[in-house]
Amino acid sequence: QVQLVESGGGLVQAGGSLRLSCEASGRIFSINAMGWYRQAPGKQRELVARIVRGGNTNYVDSVKGRFTISRDDAKNMVYLQMNSLKPEDTAVYYCYADVRPVGSIYYTPVPWGQGTQVTVSS
Repeated sequence: QVQLVESGGGLVQAGGSLRLSCEASGRIFSINAMGWYRQAPGKQRELVARIVRGGNTNYVDSVKGRFTISRDDAKNMVYLQMNSLKPEDTAVYYCYADVRPVGSIYYTPVPWGQGTQVTVSS
């Protein structure tokens, strides 16, 4: 079974930086889209950034120019470099991946991992 494990969260002051990492593990043939969602207390989970095979990226407007998503297909990993962090970036960050498992012809979303907490103090 394919799993996602996020890491890299923490507590940082406003204006600081963090780098999140996520590894997809299991019997993976290939990965299509990967990305990051976040969920703040009392709010719905929102898509923060997305990257597809080939490198095209999309960002929610609130993080454009501050966050950069990247991926390493050899390691089945996706990263989120977060700069100029703001208190409103505080949330649990979850990665996602559309994975084609070994033996399958379909891409399916991997179940959510445990997420990683990002807290930005003012």
